[in-house]
Amino acid sequence: MVKAGLVAAPKRGLVTITDAGKALLAEGLDRIDNTTLSRFPEYNAWLEASRSSPRIKRAEKVDNSAMTEGLLAELGLTQASDRTASTPHERIGAAINELEQTLKAELLDRVRQMTPADFEALIVKLLLAMGYGQGLEEMAEALGGTGDGGVDGVIHQDPLGVDRIYIQAKRYKEGNNISSPDLRNFIGALNIHRATKGVFVTASQFTADARTAAQGATMQVVLIDGAQLADLMLRHKVGVLVRSAVEIKEIDEGFFD
Repeated sequence: MVKAGLVAAPKRGLVTITDAGKALLAEGLDRIDNTTLSRFPEYNAWLEASRSSPRIKRAEKVDNSAMTEGLLAELGLTQASDRTASTPHERIGAAINELEQTLKAELLDRVRQMTPADFEALIVKLLLAMGYGQGLEEMAEALGGTGDGGVDGVIHQDPLGVDRIYIQAKRYKEGNNISSPDLRNFIGALNIHRATKGVFVTASQFTADARTAAQGATMQVVLIDGAQLADLMLRHKVGVLVRSAVEIKEIDEGFFD
């Protein structure tokens, strides 16, 4: 229902009904199921994106169906599928992929509700988690605010600060894309700081002209849009927790040789 725009989750543990949800409720439906949700383009777009993501490759052909369904239940999912069309490993992979796609969308929703200062701090934390600045907090510095010189933060790659990465973070909502003037301003700020590396991060997207401006810069400028941001946060465990871990075992052929 969140994906259909019927309810919103402004923060952890809080769910509110939207105007669209109130309008649907006024219809007096007996139930709200997938057929009902399919009336909303936002839900269909999210569902299509989840289904089109690549699944893990076909693995062993042994049908360990009981184990698969037990694992899906542990993950909190029920995966209806044709057993003759997919292996247990593929069904598990599809279920995990569905979980991750949903989590990425929820991450972006939360990120877009952050204050600009919190968003800038998030980007610095993410880059440290990725190994920049040797992962040390003292190697990062937030510069956002009045008189920031067009950059929001800097990460020192070495103790002397000889090699530096400057950061620009724009917490824009979906549809409010970063344009070429935004990129040119950032590139100008990098020139002022005599920087050779810059990272521009947004929770929305970049226009084609903005990407062209980044490619034409004399220094290295890396662009990270909302989808990439959510993927990196998930991969480096920033803003997420591991709820459970599952081991999948197979025969040790060496043991029986």
